[in-house]
Amino acid sequence: MNVQVIARPDGTPLWFSRATPGRTHALTAARAHGITQTCHTRQILSLADRAHQGAGTTVRTPYKNHHEQPAHYQQFNRDHARLRAPANAPSHN
Repeated sequence: MNVQVIARPDGTPLWFSRATPGRTHALTAARAHGITQTCHTRQILSLADRAHQGAGTTVRTPYKNHHEQPAHYQQFNRDHARLRAPANAPSHN
């Protein structure tokens, strides 16, 4: 099953798509639900996983093969993961 989710920066869900078959690629589903076009049209910057690479100029995804990339790419991927999924980020209290 593939369900697309739009959430606030704090992780609070704002919208869930209808479920599509699990074989549906994430980017295909995002396009079918109008997510990528809406983000582009309204100039909404969004953070997504690697499956959304190629979604457009307002969608930020991690670098591929980051272990073979410069240190600043690796840092970008760590920052991206921390910002994209704050509920899953480790606590540093």
